[in-house]
Amino acid sequence: MDLHKFPFDIHSCNLTLQSSAYSIEELKVRTFLDSDWATDKSKQTFQAQGEWELLSINMVKSNISVGYEWDMKDQLIYQITIKRRPLLYVINIILPVFFFLVLDVMSFFIDASGADKLSFKVTLLLSISVLLLILNDTLPSTADKIPLIGVYCSVIFSLIGISILETILVNFLMAKGAEKRSAASLETTTADAIRSLQSPQGSVRDQNEEHLKQILTDYLAATQQNQQEKATLCWTGAARIIDVTFLVLYIITIIVFLSVLGKVWFP
Repeated sequence: MDLHKFPFDIHSCNLTLQSSAYSIEELKVRTFLDSDWATDKSKQTFQAQGEWELLSINMVKSNISVGYEWDMKDQLIYQITIKRRPLLYVINIILPVFFFLVLDVMSFFIDASGADKLSFKVTLLLSISVLLLILNDTLPSTADKIPLIGVYCSVIFSLIGISILETILVNFLMAKGAEKRSAASLETTTADAIRSLQSPQGSVRDQNEEHLKQILTDYLAATQQNQQEKATLCWTGAARIIDVTFLVLYIITIIVFLSVLGKVWFP
């Protein structure tokens, strides 16, 4: 049984009718009616609401030789073609995994400064891992090729994992920017408090010197604050650029992957 296109797989089963004792001159096998009648009649009789759907029954007439060329046997082959009903697997596995992927894309619009985005993505990853366990119990282990539904779930699982790594990097850059911003704000507040506690005393010359020192101190503080703000904007800007670039590449990768998989899955 080829499960490569599970659950959209189609299988054929051959039933061969042949005499092992009588030759073609002694026994001839003939069909009662044609393939169309057999298919229609079988569909009417086949009332089971199971996992499989009967598509067609074809008849092939042939002659074979057993042992000697003159010892010909009459042979009739019924080719029964059945198709799996995929609705159960689409609802329970394929659609939930696709919805998880859509939610992961929409999570890029959550504020990256908080921890909600990362926890949300980790929850999605754990949910897909549960579906992978269900899929592992559903598929038999004797398949020659990897089922495409396994490739579908594994690739989406990997994409969400890479998205989590990108979120961790963006959160780190945003935290560095917030740290620089809080340090600059603290230094500015401290300098203002020190200047407010200082009261100019003495002569007019001393007051002018104090005034000049205050102007110079304010200029140096403003310059240092501008540098720290530029460093903060550098960290934050890098985080936003990485986030937007990754989102664009992420969407392109998803579109290409689903397009290629759809062409292979539904030829």
